[in-house]
Amino acid sequence: VQLQASGGGLVQAGGSLTLSCAASGGTFGSYTMAWFRQAPGKEREFVAAITRSGGTTYYADSVKGRFTISRNNAKNTVYLQMNSLKAEDTAVYSCAASTNLSPPYGRSRYVDADEYDYWGQGTLVTVSS
Repeated sequence: VQLQASGGGLVQAGGSLTLSCAASGGTFGSYTMAWFRQAPGKEREFVAAITRSGGTTYYADSVKGRFTISRNNAKNTVYLQMNSLKAEDTAVYSCAASTNLSPPYGRSRYVDADEYDYWGQGTLVTVSS
């Protein structure tokens, strides 16, 4: 499975940006998808996840209410709509796919990077204050 993230760039604080992650080489509808990010000098952190059907989503507290994860299984693509961006959102954002995660697994597993089998290369989001 190959994951290609795109849509990063430079945006002013308070602005919006939408990231996309296109998957190929697998059965997209069978994967739980997620976004993680890594800021300079910091550990990678969970941002958002969405179940196979798109029926359930999970968010980090830091982005809840500002970011929205969605997917289009017909287009093999997962999205991250980011609104009200802050300087602290600056990071490289990577998409990830899990072949194993599914309900009734709890949130603690969806936020764990070790649960994801495939990773994209990342796209840089820079928010200027």
